[in-house]
Amino acid sequence: MAASIQSLAAASSLSAANSIDSKRVHASIPGRKASFLVVRSDLRGSNGSNLKGHRVGNLVTNAVASPEAPASASKSGHEVLLFEALREGLDEEMQRDPRVCVMGEDVGHYGGSYKVTKGLANKYGDLRVLDTPIAENSFTGMGIGAAMTGLRPVIEGMNMGFLLLAFNQISNNCGMLHYTSGGQFTIPVVIRGPGGVGRQLGAEHSQRLESYFQSIPGIQMVACSTPYNAKGLMKAAIRSENPVILFEHVLLYNLKERIPDEEYVLSLEEAEMVRPGEHVTILTYSRMRYHVMQAAKTLVNKGYDPEVIDIRSLKPFDLYTIGKSVKKTHRVLIVEECMRTGGIGASLTAAINENFHDYLDAPIVCLSSQDVPTPYAGTLEEWTVVQPAQIVTAVEQLCR
Repeated sequence: MAASIQSLAAASSLSAANSIDSKRVHASIPGRKASFLVVRSDLRGSNGSNLKGHRVGNLVTNAVASPEAPASASKSGHEVLLFEALREGLDEEMQRDPRVCVMGEDVGHYGGSYKVTKGLANKYGDLRVLDTPIAENSFTGMGIGAAMTGLRPVIEGMNMGFLLLAFNQISNNCGMLHYTSGGQFTIPVVIRGPGGVGRQLGAEHSQRLESYFQSIPGIQMVACSTPYNAKGLMKAAIRSENPVILFEHVLLYNLKERIPDEEYVLSLEEAEMVRPGEHVTILTYSRMRYHVMQAAKTLVNKGYDPEVIDIRSLKPFDLYTIGKSVKKTHRVLIVEECMRTGGIGASLTAAINENFHDYLDAPIVCLSSQDVPTPYAGTLEEWTVVQPAQIVTAVEQLCR
């Protein structure tokens, strides 16, 4: 396997010195019970006037996405599912740069557990789309070593929970080698894969590990929530000189949206304004974006005007966009699927209090998952995750 990587490095005509600086510029799951809905994402929420005349029924638990079409969706372009958007971004970058390679369990001719790499092995060969043994610590370390020699590996974790086996490599090597080498090495590696609470996948397959990796110095983290930002963030992560962890939610892979035909790359450090508003700032990311937008419909009909921001960048936070919103609404609600103790919401609360405390008219409220292993039973699983009705109640209390 090491010989394969060395051969690939020798075959690459581009050197690390010519790398691009990003600042410049399941379907089915065999043997598992997860089920998906093909739905449309709402890249931009409707404003209050558009929604006030609409009848809103009961809130749907386990909401995945709003049925409304994205307001910013262009009539041109093409419709893709989120996992297909990730594949498009990866394919385009592999075609653009021969240093980009993929490694992980079943990423080759099987096409990945969630089909993100389907067809890439036939197109680029077994050296650039490398199937590995079930040994996360080993192939993550191999990917980091490949990045040190000038390649740009994309490492897929079949499930983010499995990457705990590679935590030493991600922390002590991936995050630190640029510093400990005195800048002699860059580690342009992308670590990506599915995570979050699925549909009865059990505790070990339903972990939310964002906060685990957030504490590692030297690593950037982003979370995609729509096909549009999934592709844009994938391309940006591959082009970055920093190691980037891209979090994908297992329940969003079959989310459908129209994306542009032309190439685009998003910033790894910018939040997305999903719905402008005046009364309260709701900060969220990943699947919880859709729980928030489900709740927003009811809130608008109750006379509230929430501003919804998908923070996207989990490290670093986009404090410019967040701060601008806080200065306008003076109230903050954080909605996350991460655990309450030491979660992303806890770090975000601290950052807002430190930088924008004088603009707050009420204490920050954070809705998080319960600090328990995710139960297998479907009804109990729902109780551990924030539901839209809880968001409505929290906003009502905040705005009194």
